[in-house]
Amino acid sequence: MFLEFFIWGAWFVTLGTYLFSSLDTSATQVGVAFLTQSIGAIVAPFIIGLIADRFFPAQRILAILHLAGAALLWFASLAESFDGFYPVILVYMILYMPTLALVNSVSFRQMQDPSKEFPPIRVLGTLGWIVAGLTIGWLNWEQSGNLVMTFRMAAIASAILGIFSFSLPNTPPVKAGGSTSVGDILGLEAIGLLKNRSYLTFFLASVAICIPLAFYYNFTNPFLNELGMESAAGKQSMGQMSELLFMLLMPFFFVRLGVKKMLAIGMFAWVLRYVLFAYGNADANYWMLIGGIVLHGICYDFFFVTGQIYTDKLAGDRFKSAAQGMITLATYGVGMLIGSLLSGMIVDSYALPDGSHAWQNIWLIPAGIAAVVLLLFLVLFKNKPAARPGADTTHSPELKKVLNT
Repeated sequence: MFLEFFIWGAWFVTLGTYLFSSLDTSATQVGVAFLTQSIGAIVAPFIIGLIADRFFPAQRILAILHLAGAALLWFASLAESFDGFYPVILVYMILYMPTLALVNSVSFRQMQDPSKEFPPIRVLGTLGWIVAGLTIGWLNWEQSGNLVMTFRMAAIASAILGIFSFSLPNTPPVKAGGSTSVGDILGLEAIGLLKNRSYLTFFLASVAICIPLAFYYNFTNPFLNELGMESAAGKQSMGQMSELLFMLLMPFFFVRLGVKKMLAIGMFAWVLRYVLFAYGNADANYWMLIGGIVLHGICYDFFFVTGQIYTDKLAGDRFKSAAQGMITLATYGVGMLIGSLLSGMIVDSYALPDGSHAWQNIWLIPAGIAAVVLLLFLVLFKNKPAARPGADTTHSPELKKVLNT
């Protein structure tokens, strides 16, 4: 788990800065490069549903994908133009994104009580992302123009994980000899949840909030480097540290605030983060930049983790997996895809003659988008119990307590 997320964090955070400085790309091209994550997220369920769940042990597929990924990351580091870089990174992300589900699958299948045993394992993934960012900052690759080394570092880690994966416990396919439909893969059997107005509001808000999320993932590192922040990737790892802290505090807040307030606070944090970025600088308002980074914990945990819990409780046992697949495909697939395309075009439109950007104007746009999503959510989300697809409207006392909070 540590290596899985170390690999991703090793190159993904600084990708925008690398493309701007080393391959002389436009912001639109940066957005297109980050778009590979969305394409990978859309394709991943098909690889898992049609191959991993039916024919081969999960640990062997994990090993093969990471070994192939190591070669692709190394080739990406050799590209001298965006035209040479993009196809390689696109294929890499199509192979990498399924591994996120595979490492979870290998983990869950070895556990007696995943709810207790999995969190201490999963937290090592976040630690891997943090260590990757701190390593980049410690080696000063951003300021020295050596970001090409991030791909080679990730390639080496991917090769290590690929070899190590062969030694993982055997995790045979769960549907050997069975059939899997496209509807199963896309989670369409859970689409009945959208008949409930409040869940539909949450679903659409999840897609919409991923548009400003793309601005953060794609352009925070170039923004911080352009403003002159030293070891920007290392500083950004404070966002993951914040994520760890608020993950631990989630049960405390969830009981006291309930679903609607948790989701609303998460969306408000997006607005506040971008306002802080808009008015922050490397001088007197340096604290605003740090504050915007640290807000990542609230932005992610309060909205996405709360949303996953809400979806899980509402879907019931029969549709848990389908509902989570549907929301993941909608957010990291559709939402991030739109956000990546839009953010690149907007950043290009605010490029200045000296090669810098009018960042204040840029960051106020995702702040405005997040604010509109928040207002519509507050008005439309009533959090009434909904009928699960294929079920009656009778809920357990525990579920009623969650839904009516």
